[in-house]
Amino acid sequence: MHILSIATLFPNPVKPSFGIFVGNQMRAVVARGEVQLTMVSPIGVPPWPLSGREPYSRLKTIPEVSDVSGISVHYPKFPLFPKIGGDTNPGCIARAILPLVRRLHAERPFDLVDAQFFFPDGPAAAIVARELGLPLTIKSRGADIHFWGQRPRALEQMLKAASQAAGLLAVSESLREDMVALGMPAGRIDVHYTGLDREKFHPIERGAARALVSAMPNLQIWSEGPLLVTPGALIPRKGQGLVIEALSRLPTARLALAGSGEDEGRLRALAKRLGVEERVHFLGLVDHELLPHVLCAADVLVLPSASEGLANVWIEGLACGTPIVIPDVGGAREIVADETAGRIAARSPEAIAAAVRDILAAPPTQAEVAEHVSRFSWGVNAENIVRFWMKVLRGEEADQAPDRTLEVGLS
Repeated sequence: MHILSIATLFPNPVKPSFGIFVGNQMRAVVARGEVQLTMVSPIGVPPWPLSGREPYSRLKTIPEVSDVSGISVHYPKFPLFPKIGGDTNPGCIARAILPLVRRLHAERPFDLVDAQFFFPDGPAAAIVARELGLPLTIKSRGADIHFWGQRPRALEQMLKAASQAAGLLAVSESLREDMVALGMPAGRIDVHYTGLDREKFHPIERGAARALVSAMPNLQIWSEGPLLVTPGALIPRKGQGLVIEALSRLPTARLALAGSGEDEGRLRALAKRLGVEERVHFLGLVDHELLPHVLCAADVLVLPSASEGLANVWIEGLACGTPIVIPDVGGAREIVADETAGRIAARSPEAIAAAVRDILAAPPTQAEVAEHVSRFSWGVNAENIVRFWMKVLRGEEADQAPDRTLEVGLS
């Protein structure tokens, strides 16, 4: 089985942690030995003069082919028009990669074209699949449905791609329902939960982890007091501002923000205005090797995102034995099965603070928390996506029995 997979969200030599969960999945697929995978990760580069500025100037240095992610990946460039050209990206991607994939298809034919994100990857892959006369599969992950699904021109392209696709995947049952509500064919959508690197993400005794991260000069996390951690890009959708506001209601707690992004200035100003700046630490982008230690050191992981499919960091936090406080979005209720996993709280400072206080008053053991994700691994994840591709090539539709739908992600 020769799969052509297209993913704009994928590690590259300039951003080795970008889309790392997609990279983890595909490495596990290749390791199984059942699939020949040709991975194409298109890189958007805007016209001059933007292309000469950061972060785009470094993207131009990415080679056409690299194995920095652990597997061989093609990195063709396509013209990107930041902020104004999002709806045109699928066509730009398809035009940029078609010469490459036609050549590769002639050398050794593909059996199936796959997209690992619904927009812009899905409509771009649909064009490629039509040109090559091949079946198409598309995976949705959350923001691609919840954000792009609200833009009429993008949604039109997504629905056209979905109608063409022989099979679709969603990272949670809730996201699957959202896809159906947008008009996508229910009979072709399976649920495919994320994986987990169990060698990296597992419980380390909280006190020992806290001592370790507080001693690291590049982290300098406080050694005392309840520690909250909010991992993720500093963008409005992730809701870090709500956690900072909640901190003003938790006088002994401290907050570590693990991530970087456009919202940092506003968040720093908010912390100062609320008088909690001494208890908020901006860690910046935390290396994926260090992240498990930060998660293990935390008493609570708080992530009040406006939307998610099923966030990888929810699973990683639980695997480290850290209870989570998240809103009722995406697959939250599929993960927070009881109070030993954490709390589902409204997206308000008051509700977040109350949930955190509740956990700190009677914390579950790390082992109890980690048990909630004992079924997750990248091996299982890879096994199930390979099974899905095989099913598509056999012409079978999604099985809608509830227990079977869950098996696609967890068997």
